[in-house]
Amino acid sequence: MIDSVEKFSKKVEELKQTPKAVSSVLVSLGTCGLAAGGSPVYDALKKEIAEKKLEHVFNLVQTGCMGMCHSEPSIEVIHHGTGQRVFYGNVTVDNAAAIIDAKQGVATGIPILERTWYCPEDEERVSDEQVQARIVLRNCGRINPEIIDEYLTTGGYAALAKVLTKLTPGEVVQKMIDSGLRGRGGGGFSAGKKWDFAAKQPSDVKYLVCNADEGDPGAFMDRAVLEGDPHSVLEAMAIGGYAIGAHQGFIYIRAEYPLAIQRLQIAIKQAEEQGLLGKNIMGTGFDFNIELKYGAGAFVCGEETALIHSIEGKRGEPTFKPPFPAVSGLWGKPTIVNNVETLANIPAIFRNGTEWFRKIGTKNSPGTKVFALAGKVDRVGLVEVPIGTTIRDIVFKLGNGCQGGREFKAVQTGGPSGGCIKADKIDTPIDYDTLIELGSMMGSGGMIVMDEDDCMVNIAKFFLEFTLDESCGKCTPCRIGNRRLFDMLESICDGKADEDVIERLRTLATTIKDTSLCGLGQTSPNPVLSTMNNFMDEYMAHIKDHRCPAGVCTKLITYQINDNCVGCTLCARNCPVSCISGEKKKKHEINQDKCIKCGVCFNTCKFHAIDRI
Repeated sequence: MIDSVEKFSKKVEELKQTPKAVSSVLVSLGTCGLAAGGSPVYDALKKEIAEKKLEHVFNLVQTGCMGMCHSEPSIEVIHHGTGQRVFYGNVTVDNAAAIIDAKQGVATGIPILERTWYCPEDEERVSDEQVQARIVLRNCGRINPEIIDEYLTTGGYAALAKVLTKLTPGEVVQKMIDSGLRGRGGGGFSAGKKWDFAAKQPSDVKYLVCNADEGDPGAFMDRAVLEGDPHSVLEAMAIGGYAIGAHQGFIYIRAEYPLAIQRLQIAIKQAEEQGLLGKNIMGTGFDFNIELKYGAGAFVCGEETALIHSIEGKRGEPTFKPPFPAVSGLWGKPTIVNNVETLANIPAIFRNGTEWFRKIGTKNSPGTKVFALAGKVDRVGLVEVPIGTTIRDIVFKLGNGCQGGREFKAVQTGGPSGGCIKADKIDTPIDYDTLIELGSMMGSGGMIVMDEDDCMVNIAKFFLEFTLDESCGKCTPCRIGNRRLFDMLESICDGKADEDVIERLRTLATTIKDTSLCGLGQTSPNPVLSTMNNFMDEYMAHIKDHRCPAGVCTKLITYQINDNCVGCTLCARNCPVSCISGEKKKKHEINQDKCIKCGVCFNTCKFHAIDRI
C-alpha cells in the first residue's frame, strides 16, 4: 500500500533495481493478436522456455497491441545488455521455438519486420529521421497491461504524484491550457479550456468522464490504448479530477470491448490496492474513484450529451447546447468528457513539461495523433505521428502504399462523418485546420485508404447508410434529410438520376449540416459533399453515361463474352444463376435478363474472354 509520495518514490526505485533477464520476449496479445492466433504462440514460447530452463535468459511478456495488425501474431525481442531490438511478424506455433533457440533471442529463418513501423527506443523523442513518435502509444506493446509494477517502472503515476504535491488545481488547469492539447475525439477543442470551464463552476459535486465509446467503422485506437496501457488513462483521469474538483470518474466503454473491459477492471483494482486510486491517494488527502459504465453500441452515444444521458440510464439522445456539460452535465453537475486518446497524452505532458509537448506537431495543434490505418493499404495497423505529418508519409512510408501495387485514389479521415481527400492532396500536412479546409475532419482518427477500384459515389452512399442507421431520430434534418440524401445517391448508383440531382444533393446536404441538433447530423453529409467536390467526374459518369468507372455499381455493369472465348465452360459451371449458355469449344453467351452482375464469370475466366462494360 502506497500511503505517501515518499513510499511511491521508494517503490519505483526498488522496481527499477530489480534484476532483469538477459532478454525480454514481448508477445502482442491485443484483440487483433489474439484473433490471429497469438495465444498459442505465447503458450509455445512459454513451454519452450520452461522445458529448456531459460527463465533467467528470457522474460516472456504478454502485451497489448504493437500496432502492426498486418503481421499478427507479432513479437519483439529486446536484449537488455545491448539494447538490440528485433521484430518478428506472422509468427506461428511451429516457428516460435526458433526465437528461443537462437543466440540472445535473435532468430533467423522467420520474417523480420521493418523497424520503420516503430518509434525509437526513447518513445517520447521526435527526430527528423522518423515518421512515428509515440506518446499515446508509448507503452502499448511494451509492457504487460495487467501488472501495475511494469507501468510504474516506465514513469507511471509519477505525473499524478507531481500534480498532487507540487501544483494547485489552478496551476494544473493552466498547464493544460499552455500545452495546447486539443481534444482528440472530434472537433479538437482545447482540453485545458474545457477543464477551466468546469473548474470555475461553484458546484461541490463534479464529474470527469472518459469517452471510450469508439464507434467509427475502422477505428480501433482507443481500444488498443485501453488494452495495452489502461493505467495511463486512469492516471490522467485522477489528474483531471484534481484539477476541476471532481472526486468521481466514469469510463463509458462499449460492451463489445471485452478485453479492454477486463484489463480496465484489473487496472482499477490494482491502483486501488496500491493507494493510487480511491481515498487519500498517496496520503495527499485527495479522493478519486473510477467506475465503468457500459454502452450498448449506439454510435450517437459518442456525442457527449447523448453519452451523459446513457450513463444516467436514459435514452442516448443528444440535447441542445448551451448549457455545455462543463456547466451542467451528468445529473445536472459540471462534467468534463474527454476521450481515451486525449487523456493518454496527459501523464506524459506533466512528466516532461508543456514546452516539450509544444515542440511536437504544429503551432496550433501540438503533439501527435494516432490513426487507425485501414482499407486498401498494404500494412493495416495503428500509427502515431506528429500532427502536421503528410498523408503521403502515413500511407506510403508507414502503410507501404496500396495493396497489390494498385493506384492510390483517396483517403477518408474522420470516420463516417469525415470527408474523402483525393490523391492530388497527398502532400497535405494533416492537422485540424487543413483537414477542415479540404472538406474533411480529424475526428477520432480513422483513416481509410481507397484505391482505383473504389467507386466514390458508392463510398459516399456506404458511409451515409451507416450514419442513417445510427441516427437517434430526434431531429428532423438528420432523421428525414439523410434518408432523402441516401435515396438520391442510390438513384445515381442505379443509373436512374438526372443532372438536377446534383444541385438537390448539395442544397439538402448543406441544410442538414446547418440545422441538425448534434455533431452526428451536422457532419453526416461530409462524405457526400467531399466526394462531390473532389470526384464530380464520377458522379457525372453515373448520371450522364450510366457508367460506373470503377465497375462497382452493379446495376450499371454489363458483362459480355468476347471472341477470346474458347468454350471451356468454366464460366457457365461457376455461374450461380445459370445465365451462361453455349456448347463446348464454342463461344458462349450471357443472358442479360437473368444476369445478377455478380462478376463470378469475370473473375473465373482464364482467357480474358469476358468484358466488364
